[in-house]
Amino acid sequence: MTDGTAGTAGTAGGRLRWGRGTLGFSFFAQGAAFALLVTRIPAIQDQYGISDALLPVFLAAVPVLAGVGSVGTEQLVKKVRPSRVLRWSQPVVLLALLGVGAGESMAEVAVALAAFGLAVGALDASMNMLGVSLQRAYGRSIMLGFHAAYSFGGIVGASLAWAGAHWDLTLFVSYLPVVCVLLPLCLVASRWYVDGRAVAQEAEADGAQQGQGGSGVAFKVLLPLCLVMSFAYIGDSTVSNWSAKYLQDVLGSSEQLSTVPYNVYMVMTLVGRAVGDVGVRRFGAVAVVRLGAVVAAGGFGVVAVAPGAWVGMLGFTLLGLGLCVIVPQTFAAAGRLFPNASDAAVARLNIFNYVGFLIGSPLVGAIGDAWSYRGAMLVPMVLVLLTLVYAPSFRERGDRYGGGHERPRAIDVGPGGSGV
Repeated sequence: MTDGTAGTAGTAGGRLRWGRGTLGFSFFAQGAAFALLVTRIPAIQDQYGISDALLPVFLAAVPVLAGVGSVGTEQLVKKVRPSRVLRWSQPVVLLALLGVGAGESMAEVAVALAAFGLAVGALDASMNMLGVSLQRAYGRSIMLGFHAAYSFGGIVGASLAWAGAHWDLTLFVSYLPVVCVLLPLCLVASRWYVDGRAVAQEAEADGAQQGQGGSGVAFKVLLPLCLVMSFAYIGDSTVSNWSAKYLQDVLGSSEQLSTVPYNVYMVMTLVGRAVGDVGVRRFGAVAVVRLGAVVAAGGFGVVAVAPGAWVGMLGFTLLGLGLCVIVPQTFAAAGRLFPNASDAAVARLNIFNYVGFLIGSPLVGAIGDAWSYRGAMLVPMVLVLLTLVYAPSFRERGDRYGGGHERPRAIDVGPGGSGV
């Protein structure tokens, strides 16, 4: 290696480390913002006088618009780097969150939620694109850390939501300090966002396997992973959108205690992601996904039959441990299938994140109103179990990020989503 090449590689390595750290902070901020929204749904409903019948419409509108934002991002990044999309979409998400707390009429909250949905779609897609390209440039698995950062942000956001409910703060008062802190930090951090693919091309003299050109995304091949993504997010949306209401209305908890299940859920996703990569490396992605699906289904079963709030929280604990491994491995499998078209694969697979939310939220609400919310918990349980049918799609292949630089037993963990 010549001195010039070494200097270039060193510079590229430093940029990658800064890019990794700032992207991790972006995941953290998104986790906090999303948790602050979904854990205060009962308070939002009360503030704007949204009926139980109308609530599923509001909940469904956000993922629909997020899907539109993700589709638009796939086209936008053909002309603009994902880092720029992320730089401007994240502040919009934070300001929209503040708008949800500041409004007085139903029209105002509708506009705020619409802005939140569109911006979240662009944010999720661009974060995941950057994560995939950084992982490729690193030549080893790093995405689990991004997922953990999102989970940690969710824990912080849910804890702040609990404090707001405990002290009986208005939504605006609860959201304002968070936005005032995160917004300038995100803008400053965005200076160091890195499109990892470009850095890797600079650092490697031959530029092997770093381009996005070539093969496209065959939807027929991607479809099994899209279904698994939908099933996982139906489960996740059930927790994020209905856990607080379920604990308060069905299991008789206080408003303060009703904010805890999502916090517990996020803590367990953090724990699961901290050890999940070790499990994948030792037992393989197929075994880990199967175990996750069984554990998550068991969690829904416990929630459905829980006699009280504390048993219900045990169910949400199992849900966090089970669901947390499925989505990262779904993105990882897509990355292995389409190594030369990862931006497009990420954007399209990310749409089924919102398909899951779109189906899950109104489905649980409709079944809950027509029958019972306990019975409604059995539907995501069955859907998550269907992941077992598609588990072979997660089988490892020889083509890995980093051009084979990972150890033989190392497996990609794929990019993260809003959510889980």
